[in-house]
Amino acid sequence: MNQTPSLKTQQMQIGGMDCASCAAKIESTLERLSGVVEVSVSVATERLTVSYDPQQVTEVEIKKRVVGLGYSVVIEEPESSRKEAWDEQDPHHGHSHSAGGLNLKAEILLVLLVITLVAGGIICKQALQQTPYHIGEYIVFIPAYLLSGWTVLKTAGRNILRGKFFDENFLMTIATLGAIAIHQLAEAVAVMLFYRIGELFQDYSVGRSRHSIQTLLEVRPDTANLQVNGSVKLVSPVAVNVGDIILVKPGEKVPLDGEVLEGNSQVDTSALTGESVPRIVKTGETVLAGMINRTGLLTLRVTKPFAESSIAKILDLVENATSKKAATEKFITRLSGYYTPVVVVISLAVALIPPLLIPAATHSEWVYRALILLVISCPCGLVISIPLGYFGGVGGAAKRGILVKGATFLDALTDVRTVVFDKTGTLTQGVFQVRQIVTKNGFSPSQLLSFAAKAESHSSHPIAQSIREAYGQPIDDAEVRDYEEIAGYGIRAKVDGQTILAGNDHLLHRENIDHDTCEVEGTVVHLAVDQEYAGYILIADVIKDDAASAIRELKRVGVEQTIMLTGDNHVIAQRVAEQLGLDGYRSELLPEGKVEIIEQLLSCSGKSKVVFVGDGINDAPVIARADIGMAMGGLGSDAAIETADVVIMTDSPSKVAEAIEVARKTRKIVIQNIVFAMAVKGLFIILGIFGVATLWEAVFADVGVALLAIFNATRALK
Repeated sequence: MNQTPSLKTQQMQIGGMDCASCAAKIESTLERLSGVVEVSVSVATERLTVSYDPQQVTEVEIKKRVVGLGYSVVIEEPESSRKEAWDEQDPHHGHSHSAGGLNLKAEILLVLLVITLVAGGIICKQALQQTPYHIGEYIVFIPAYLLSGWTVLKTAGRNILRGKFFDENFLMTIATLGAIAIHQLAEAVAVMLFYRIGELFQDYSVGRSRHSIQTLLEVRPDTANLQVNGSVKLVSPVAVNVGDIILVKPGEKVPLDGEVLEGNSQVDTSALTGESVPRIVKTGETVLAGMINRTGLLTLRVTKPFAESSIAKILDLVENATSKKAATEKFITRLSGYYTPVVVVISLAVALIPPLLIPAATHSEWVYRALILLVISCPCGLVISIPLGYFGGVGGAAKRGILVKGATFLDALTDVRTVVFDKTGTLTQGVFQVRQIVTKNGFSPSQLLSFAAKAESHSSHPIAQSIREAYGQPIDDAEVRDYEEIAGYGIRAKVDGQTILAGNDHLLHRENIDHDTCEVEGTVVHLAVDQEYAGYILIADVIKDDAASAIRELKRVGVEQTIMLTGDNHVIAQRVAEQLGLDGYRSELLPEGKVEIIEQLLSCSGKSKVVFVGDGINDAPVIARADIGMAMGGLGSDAAIETADVVIMTDSPSKVAEAIEVARKTRKIVIQNIVFAMAVKGLFIILGIFGVATLWEAVFADVGVALLAIFNATRALK
């Protein structure tokens, strides 16, 4: 969402949510609050994310509304404000295992007590068959009913007083009170009992799903060894500043992004990239938070605060994956708002109309059938399994080194038919080497390389780095003045008083430099000194090992067009496109030219989606414009990663097809849950109307659908 500067986004942990209808209730309540712009509640992480205008509504008012619905709220503070409290943190923050164990034991004891009372009530009923309304039945069944259903009754009553009808508590209350009214006491208690047992299993299942997701988050570094005045102090990663020196011992997680000052080691990058092969790092190289140091002691200089580190961004993406809801999820949430009232109306019609039209029909018989409809109509299992499915899909992708910034983008990936790639750093390694220096007009190779290295001294582009490496000598900044980058063309700078132009052939034409060489096969940097053509430097880039297989995999998963856009000349572009088997390419493009081509593709794509995959800062505009923007996260620029909807941590183009496959598997699981739940509920509605199903079977079906849908949703993680 594009936020205006006046909006504030706040996250809160919510306690007491039983299912997705709780989340929907919180969302609908807050959406009606003046000043609230966007609300999202994730049942999987029990987290509320709300964007609001602080001039119209306050954080306290939002919290009051949530508490007023019967939930507990903890407002989350930003990482920076937690530094002081690190030493006093409660390691069992959140749901403690001991408390959970006590609650489980209490629930089991309560269930056993109710079962005992029900058994006693049935025996009492059999002994007193001649008196159908004997007080003994009520003495046994009513306490059992209240014990098993008190939470449901209380919640339904509270919601009714607030004008909120048609949730699962209301349905169960009406169904069971109706059963009591027609003297089906045993079934009324059984419905409440089975519902409670089902809720217990559902909470357990959701808890297991949360735990599965949280195992992804165990890569969060807990401590950092901060070097202070010759000694080492154990601190929270959030307390470490940029420029501080930290030690990472063998077996420890790297707590923050940093540059290796001393030491060599093997590091496990699987938490970030999904790749199991260790990587060797040495002095001068960069390591990222979340990697595990395997062998040697590393001394690092911190380059980013924890909140901006790679692992913090991954954790934030996974934890907030469901804040951007998929279209399917939004549809089911809207549908459940209409579905339940419609079933209630149908139930009333079933209870009232047949006894008026069918001579032999009795009111008690058709009321009983109507009660079955009320029980089976509860949409809770369906509504909770869908966000869990998307949550699992995002988490499963993260385990493979693919970071999807929300369920909506995961859903969009299922409809991809066109994939557009940048070339340098995306399909090629972006690791350049100077292969040839061709001079003109009396300049020597050493002069040409010196001019090029100094002119490119302030550039971070891989081509500039390769020229400086080939030059191999220190460059005095005082020698270079009036440095200017000309986007899409190259560089102008003054070196030792001479004006140097370094860039592509377009730059020479733009500056009216007379030259005799335009078409060169390869990546080339032309140079001009004081408006005189000096020659060119040929630089080679290497196609990535998995680039060709990535294109084949995309074809296999149903992508119809694979296109490459590049600023390089058409000779290089044609060679790369032919080697990889691409469907098309466009060369010699400026950043705005890439955007124009993406817009053309979007205009004729219909309902299918267009993906752009890039890595450089000049790719940020086109990444933002595509239906789904993908960035290479390992070597990619921060601007491209921030703009992208999907980040590939391994820099492997083959991950594009893998991301599409994960998305389609997730969608398949979600559709399975929808079809299965609706089919079972539809079947039991028909059976209930024709008097074949009982209340016992209806509640079994409802609970069973919920549990199976939840278990199926967790498959998306694998």
